[in-house]
Amino acid sequence: MLNKLEDAIHTWVPHAPAGEIICGDMPGDSVRIGEEHIRKAGTLFPALLPLLRRALEENSGRAVISVFGGSGVGKSEIASLLSCYLREIGVGAYTLSGDNYPRRIPMYNDAERLRIFRVYGVRGLLENGFYSDGVRAELVSLWQAGTDADPAAVKAHPWLAAYQRSGRRALASYLGQEPEQDFDELREIVERFRAGDRQIWLKRMGRTDDALWYSQVDFTGINVLVIEWTHGGSGRFGKVDVPILLASTPAETRAHRMARARDSGADSAFTTMVLEIEQKLIEERAPQASLIISKAGSLVTPEEYRQLMEAGR
Repeated sequence: MLNKLEDAIHTWVPHAPAGEIICGDMPGDSVRIGEEHIRKAGTLFPALLPLLRRALEENSGRAVISVFGGSGVGKSEIASLLSCYLREIGVGAYTLSGDNYPRRIPMYNDAERLRIFRVYGVRGLLENGFYSDGVRAELVSLWQAGTDADPAAVKAHPWLAAYQRSGRRALASYLGQEPEQDFDELREIVERFRAGDRQIWLKRMGRTDDALWYSQVDFTGINVLVIEWTHGGSGRFGKVDVPILLASTPAETRAHRMARARDSGADSAFTTMVLEIEQKLIEERAPQASLIISKAGSLVTPEEYRQLMEAGR
């Protein structure tokens, strides 16, 4: 297997996959591979190979890759292509979606995010002496309109600044943290994979109450576990040998999400706030990435990535 990797390091050239592309294991996920994804994967794969060869040598023939970045940036597609290319050169790979490991299905998690923001926003009003029956009536109207997270609404409701500041701070303590994501379960899977287990039960979580089950996956002949997830660079679910960051500015991430139309309210002020908080987490984790690829499809350094993010705000 290492010999196949060594050969590929010297001979592999970018191309569109010839055979079937096996996508990740997120139920109902829409994975649409286009020319942009093939181009980016074609840039990443040759740079990945020597890093992966070293990791496989050091870890008895098994290694973990993560593909992380903002919502809608192409994690599922790029991870699926990298796994496909690995299988083409004779290296077994499995693509795992981290979106199977939140503690709540999307509908309930979205509701919990909003609940946290609003509960702690009201507490912020109390702590700053802004709360009154009149403010409460105005706030209820903003809730009903879904504009309580909109910075533009502060002009008409100055007290809303304290509400948003407090709610945002509480939301940042939830998003991508232990209360929201089951890092422990994913850590156990990574540890079992590294230990050489051949049969591992993996969680499947869809978008409805009854879409929750486990499938036993046969990892015989699988050398590389590819985890695609927004929080794949967190370091909170065990060692990742090659973290790969797909760069996307906040504006690009929002555009990706709207085009994907996976959730309602994709263009709401609250969703924009969520994306901004997640973006900050991703940017904090960028220095730990082994490879970073820009939206334009070129490999960049952490400093170049930082400059791209600043320019794209």
